[in-house]
Amino acid sequence: MRVELTPVTPWRHELGHCLHTTAGVLLAHRGLDPGVVLGAAWGFHYPGDLRREEYYLPGHADDLFAGLAPYHGLHSRWHTPAGPDEGWQEVRAELCAGRPVAVAADNFHLPFRPAHRDVHTNHLMVVHGFDDEAGEVYVTDPVPPAHQGPLSLAALTAARDSGNPVRHDRDMFFTANPIGNRWLSWEARGPQPPFTPEFVAEAMARNVRGLTDPADPRTSGLPGLRAFLDGAWERLDSAPEVVDEVFIVAGPVLATTGLHGDFLDRAGRESGDARLRELARQVAGVAHHWAALRIAVATARADRAAALPALRRRSARLVESYEQVLAALGRHLSGVSPTAHVSGLPRISRRQTDDLPAEVTQ
Repeated sequence: MRVELTPVTPWRHELGHCLHTTAGVLLAHRGLDPGVVLGAAWGFHYPGDLRREEYYLPGHADDLFAGLAPYHGLHSRWHTPAGPDEGWQEVRAELCAGRPVAVAADNFHLPFRPAHRDVHTNHLMVVHGFDDEAGEVYVTDPVPPAHQGPLSLAALTAARDSGNPVRHDRDMFFTANPIGNRWLSWEARGPQPPFTPEFVAEAMARNVRGLTDPADPRTSGLPGLRAFLDGAWERLDSAPEVVDEVFIVAGPVLATTGLHGDFLDRAGRESGDARLRELARQVAGVAHHWAALRIAVATARADRAAALPALRRRSARLVESYEQVLAALGRHLSGVSPTAHVSGLPRISRRQTDDLPAEVTQ
């Protein structure tokens, strides 16, 4: 039996991780716009739930898609099969039902990844078909160097069943966390908001509230960000694991910041509002500071004490950039009166995965 779902189009944002690229591929398959859905929300939340995964999203271990797209009614659920055989049969059944599947995998076992047979890491990608006779699956992984096409089922099984061990000093950040044959299902509940000026203003207002007046200022918003960075630098000299913690947490925040900057820039271009494009530029500046901080902490492992003054300076610049853009957003919103509410807006697209025929041949 052979199944290959179409259309499955690679999608990637330059600052995104495998979580964002995988979500983008799955969203596009259902007719949703990844840039709009993944770029609308922007904030900071870190309750201390560090997980050594490339697809880590702070505070959303049980529902990654809800964290990625809180304004679009997206939800996801992890499935953890008992073993590799059960894991493949579950994924195969989803494919036969016309639904591409996100699977966790160890790059060490994937021939198209640069880490093949060298570095273990906890990765995420899309499986969109299989060929029983050839013993192959069809995968889409837009993360550079990017691959879309066949992969042996044996390689996929090894990657999904990997213990993801630490074997040498290059196995950093996303190891020591078994893959466990996990796969992800997701759904979009309720109406999808169209990309209108009203929706953009509503999203901006929610983001500003979340950053300036969070429900828990100890873990969220700008107060939570300050607390996280100050606490990390206080512990850095005595706790080497802080390097990994800041590097991992910074990754998804950098990605969502870059996506939101592009969201605002697109809104400005399509509406002809130059003010939105200027706000997009300022959000891109925040992304720049996150990128610089992430690189700086990743290279601080050898001499953390010496790196500390520069890390504190980078942190101060990052927080200042947030303060500046939030002030600018507040000024912009004071002249905008959002009239739409996200929960009551019509769908972007009525096309759903279940409506797409699986190309099945016996």
